[in-house]
Amino acid sequence: MFSKISIFSLIILLGACSNDSPIKEKIKEPTENPDPDVKPDPDPNPKITIDLSKWTLTWNDEFDYDNSKLEEKWISQNSKSGGFVLSSRWRENAVVKNGILELLAKKETKGGQEWTTGNIWTKETFNYGYYECRYKYAGATGTNNSFWLWPMKGVKSGEKAIELDINEGHFPNEINTNIHNWTDKWIEDGLEKHSVNPMPFAIGGSQKKPDYSTILDNSITAKKLRFSSNNGSHFHMREFKIYAPNSLGYPTNILAESTDNTITGLTNHAKSNDVSITVSGNYNATTNSRNIADNKTSTSWISQIDGEKWIEFNWTDSKKIGAIQFVNGWKNGSQWNGMIDGYTIQYHNGTEWIDLINYSIYGDEDFSKDYHTYGVMWNKDVHEFYYDGELIRSIPNENNHANTNILLSLAVLKGGIAGPVTDVIDGTSMKVDYVRYYTPIE
Repeated sequence: MFSKISIFSLIILLGACSNDSPIKEKIKEPTENPDPDVKPDPDPNPKITIDLSKWTLTWNDEFDYDNSKLEEKWISQNSKSGGFVLSSRWRENAVVKNGILELLAKKETKGGQEWTTGNIWTKETFNYGYYECRYKYAGATGTNNSFWLWPMKGVKSGEKAIELDINEGHFPNEINTNIHNWTDKWIEDGLEKHSVNPMPFAIGGSQKKPDYSTILDNSITAKKLRFSSNNGSHFHMREFKIYAPNSLGYPTNILAESTDNTITGLTNHAKSNDVSITVSGNYNATTNSRNIADNKTSTSWISQIDGEKWIEFNWTDSKKIGAIQFVNGWKNGSQWNGMIDGYTIQYHNGTEWIDLINYSIYGDEDFSKDYHTYGVMWNKDVHEFYYDGELIRSIPNENNHANTNILLSLAVLKGGIAGPVTDVIDGTSMKVDYVRYYTPIE
């Protein structure tokens, strides 16, 4: 965002609904029931959609005008950015053309930063209602494609300054929703903290999770085993288990402490006396690779931020392996955060490395190619987040009642938050078809 970036956790699998043309409205043809006497079974998980017939379009921008008229409704950032944002942001990076607003990413030094992008916000302020934006992502990792609400001029005494992230989109297909309370802050371990409530979604992909378990169909024998990940940011590896074949099975509650002691006959080669464990790097001086295999999920090894992250196990004697389990991420209350988006596990057969497991949460969806809508219904009681008109998240409204602005922002992020930053970003753009604000019909 402007200078405040969300942290992510939990993912929900949804099917994507795409349209690659900037058409303002879609018309659905009715479908016929081939046998009117046969009633279909009720959907056990019916989709909840936004019914715009109950809403009045109160404000909108279709960007169907000349670029010179953008200032009639919008204000542009013209300065460097702070926080996790690597790009300064300028009016010339916000271009209206052919009915589309493009927020352009350029590799150029300006404002003391090596990238430039665009960030605009409305002159008008808004309150309760339904907000929707239809856009494409910039087609490169490292970019944050944002549609969000924030009170640019502050709030009145007694009100809370709430950042409502309708979507901080990360290429290729990640949606990130969040609510920040920037008024109520506190100090924890010498650092200033504030309330956040993130929830990301990988549309068309798989669910991020803290626990992974693979039971091999056929056991392998090896002296070397390697875990690697190109996860954009650093991550916590809380525990890594490499089990010998066991006729009585393997742990099912991987998140529990001391799982090595739960089933008779378990042998965890990650803790063998002849094992050496090497890693790609450490997040800081206090990070300890021994935490990878101490039979405790309360401790962890934390990888370095940049580059490929890997853990390698080497044994003096060959080990027969029947199952591999690991726990990653960190926990805030009951919520897991910072989980990896993919990994590879290989073993060495004495001559070369052989892929054993390849996993990625991402499917084939590419939100830089297709337009999608992102929305939030906000009233005094609740925030409801929508993707292509379907409800994906609902959270009570505890303190968000102040007037706010609408923002459209493209940023290049450091720290691997949105994936690796590369020269592929140069020349890409976040393309906005429309922004609409509705109020309920009384």
